[in-house]
Amino acid sequence: MVIKVFLASSSGSTAIKKKQQDVLGFLEALKVDYAPLDIACNEDNRMWMRENVPVEKKPTNGIPLPPQIFNEESYCGDYETFFDAKEDNAVYAFLGLPPPPGSKAPVKEEEAQEEVEDEEAKGEDDQPVSEEEEELRQLEQEEEDE
Repeated sequence: MVIKVFLASSSGSTAIKKKQQDVLGFLEALKVDYAPLDIACNEDNRMWMRENVPVEKKPTNGIPLPPQIFNEESYCGDYETFFDAKEDNAVYAFLGLPPPPGSKAPVKEEEAQEEVEDEEAKGEDDQPVSEEEEELRQLEQEEEDE
């Protein structure tokens, strides 16, 4: 699967340029395979992008601005939704890609509930319990039981 990022190489807008650089830089940092597709120099790219951004995601003028991100033919989102996914540590889900082995993917609701219960079990100070502290607690408990 290749991520397609529709860009404008000759945009006069510094805001668009910064957004494009942010998306590409982040994808490179994650080592995500992507293809930058220029809409400024290639009319086919421009038309394909405009036709494939869902109607509900198009701005009021009907013309979506770059960057627009697709996973093959599936629309992922624009810069704002990419930024939100980045902030939520959910870029792989946003892109429709499996997270790499060993990465911390967003947790599902039941896993989140288990984490909350684990946090509550740690004590009132909500600090993680180290192995040493746990061993001390067990020793103290054993001494009390004797």
